[in-house]
Amino acid sequence: MYRLVRRDLLRMLMQRTRTGAPVAIRELASVAGVSRSTIGHLLTGQRRSVPLDTAHAIAQHIGVELLVLFVPVGRSQTETRTSETPAHASASTSHAAQCIGG
Repeated sequence: MYRLVRRDLLRMLMQRTRTGAPVAIRELASVAGVSRSTIGHLLTGQRRSVPLDTAHAIAQHIGVELLVLFVPVGRSQTETRTSETPAHASASTSHAAQCIGG
């Protein structure tokens, strides 16, 4: 699943797509293969996440990269966060300090 970053950003980008023309909820829903209510619910905040294929279709039709509008949610993010160990973090800090001259 992919979570919408900000609903106001989606609304703004729908007003001015890559072509400069606005896109209607009905058109975006049709292109993404979802109901109009799905797009409407994203815009109102009643729905926050959509499957990857839907997120990709929305972003592509609007003319932006997927990660401009959506962030992945789910298990893989949690695993990434918990896999960073304190030793790894301190090694990164140490390396940064050496690069800065500290």
